Amino acid sequence: MKRFLESLFLRGTGYTYSNLSRLFLRLFVGIMFLQFGIRHLINFDILRTTFPAVLGMSNETSLIVMICIEVICSLCIMTGFLTRLSLLPPIVAMIIAEYHILHDLLPDTSIYSISSTQPGYLPLMFIGIFLFLMLAGPGRISLDYFISLYIVSTRGKDDTQTEELEEV
Repeated sequence: MKRFLESLFLRGTGYTYSNLSRLFLRLFVGIMFLQFGIRHLINFDILRTTFPAVLGMSNETSLIVMICIEVICSLCIMTGFLTRLSLLPPIVAMIIAEYHILHDLLPDTSIYSISSTQPGYLPLMFIGIFLFLMLAGPGRISLDYFISLYIVSTRGKDDTQTEELEEV
């Protein structure tokens, strides 16, 4: 029985599924972020006058930019296409959203938060997940990885690039 528990423990801690984990996290955060873009798109007429004006843009322009960030970047993150580049706009958008939520610049924060008593946690959660994906990369189950393999194969064998791809 002891040997069985030791074997079970070693198998549970020794095997990692980092590429599958990164795929799951990319899909999860992409779907969660995409649903905000869809919600903003559906409620565009209501939100275009109440959405905060940021970076010198009008309310409507800020909303359009945010919808583009939420939809386009979410799709890129989910497919793993230009992942690290696609994470930059959502990180900046969530930093701005966090600033506006915590400084009471939004008239109604219930649209953007989990609950009205915890308004700042949702942007922080997204920032944390986006930063993790930025550091960890998209993994082998992504378009970035397959494009990298194609580029390396068309250039010919280069040991340093092949070694870098093996580490992914």
